[in-house]
Amino acid sequence: MGRHRRNQAAGTRHPRGRGHPRRVDAGYTLVEIVATITVMSILIAPMMTAVIATVRASRLSRNLAQVETVLQNAADRVNRAAVLCEKDGAGAYDIYVQAAAQSVGWAPDRATATYAHYDGTLPNPWVSGACVGTTTTDLLVQRVTITVTSPDGSVHKTLQVVKSDV
Repeated sequence: MGRHRRNQAAGTRHPRGRGHPRRVDAGYTLVEIVATITVMSILIAPMMTAVIATVRASRLSRNLAQVETVLQNAADRVNRAAVLCEKDGAGAYDIYVQAAAQSVGWAPDRATATYAHYDGTLPNPWVSGACVGTTTTDLLVQRVTITVTSPDGSVHKTLQVVKSDV
């Protein structure tokens, strides 16, 4: 018993009364801490990579969906508009195409349109410009190419609409 008292006074105790004395204030060693951090890093790094890839894919998917929505909205607006020609350097259907971009909160320059009209001459029957001159004619056929780009520039899509009064 005298030996036991002496060990208690020194800050040690015997587990269940036998074996070597163990320190009461024993903590983790530097090697254990480094090993734990290394193992956690090995496990967390691939998970973080997967999370980052998922966020990027989600953002790209969202941008693609928004671009397609703007593109379809612009095509619908152009189809519903009366047959127009370019005047004073302004595109015939620019206002409709730009309104589609603005409807989702984008700058109007995210959606653009180019124009051609059907001439019928070969080898290329499509001539640049929405009309012959600045007025519409009977049997006019127009091709409006609508291009939409996402605000961050990651998605770029084009759609052609053929418009006619035939």
